[in-house]
Amino acid sequence: MTDRYAVIGNPIAHSQSPRLHAEFARQCHQDISYEAIHAPRDGFADAVAAFRTAGGKGMNVTVPFKLEALDLADTLSERARMAGAVNTLKFDEHGTYGDNTDGVGLVADIRDRLGVDIDGRRVLLLGAGGAARGVILPLLDAGAAALVIANRTPERAVELIAPFGVRAGLHAGGFGMLAKHDFDIVINATSASLSDQSLPLPPDVFADGSLAYDMVYGKGTTRFLADARAHGAAMLSDGLGMLVAQAAESFRLWRGVRPDTVPVMALLQAG
Repeated sequence: MTDRYAVIGNPIAHSQSPRLHAEFARQCHQDISYEAIHAPRDGFADAVAAFRTAGGKGMNVTVPFKLEALDLADTLSERARMAGAVNTLKFDEHGTYGDNTDGVGLVADIRDRLGVDIDGRRVLLLGAGGAARGVILPLLDAGAAALVIANRTPERAVELIAPFGVRAGLHAGGFGMLAKHDFDIVINATSASLSDQSLPLPPDVFADGSLAYDMVYGKGTTRFLADARAHGAAMLSDGLGMLVAQAAESFRLWRGVRPDTVPVMALLQAG
């Protein structure tokens, strides 16, 4: 019998998830169906309950429901608990399990596809919203020697790292603290690229051989990436690989097998 999965959000028509998981299922010889569900802003829990009652085995969760999904889960992974958000739900006889695969997807894309080792590197994370929150623990677990979170509102960055306690190399504050510091990996987790805005970064923030990574995808060379190239970043990447890698991690959680993301990336890049 075909097992049912879905992605739920609002809006959801633009989602690449059905295409991704159809390719994963074909590659891994898994008998599943995967659909997109548009839930009313005030109807997330009801939509999840209806899908599960109809035999659904798991769901990906996208904006604006990741916080509600956290409350809906009976048990959480450590990375979901530390992120304070859930993007993957698994339903079984034990209840509802919540996970967050965003950070592990980012790490996998940087390390495996781009070939940049995070271990021992100085990492700058820009932004203090949900996108940044979900990747802090995986970046620390990947061995970053320093992880600095910078935000226009410094207090929000400081609040973001509070749950992690005192850790060597983990710092947060405003953009002003970046003067005279450079980083091996600079990750944009703000929404600035969606509105073609520049970020107030010192021009020397990009170390020799550095990677500039924008979580936004589908926008071509964003303002952040263009600025990074002008200021000496050696490598540029948007967030398409993160999208594919976090989806692959969700698939592994559900099906026990992790797909090869390389051919799926090639398919998406081909249009």
